Amino acid sequence: MTVLIDSIHDWYCPNCGQRDQTRETRPHSRFHICPKLHGLTAPMLPAGTKAKVEAREREDYVGTDTVQTDDEGRPMMSVVTTRDDGQDVAVFAPLATARGAT
Repeated sequence: MTVLIDSIHDWYCPNCGQRDQTRETRPHSRFHICPKLHGLTAPMLPAGTKAKVEAREREDYVGTDTVQTDDEGRPMMSVVTTRDDGQDVAVFAPLATARGAT
């Protein structure tokens, strides 16, 4: 006998209100490009979860680093999700670059 389990996960964004569904049985998360966070990729939360999702601007010297910027050109450091039981952070690390000898 074979039993098929249809696992539907409902997601929402507390900032822009976007909703989505996934049908994945393995643990997973959902991200989207959030217009309320100025075009940054931000996590969606399981429906019914109370949390705050906010972008953090990079506060150190950028110099020649290649960094993630929002749609207004500001350098961004991370997106932080804060719940009653803790925080999750998606970090935007600068890109490494190199030049070959000429």
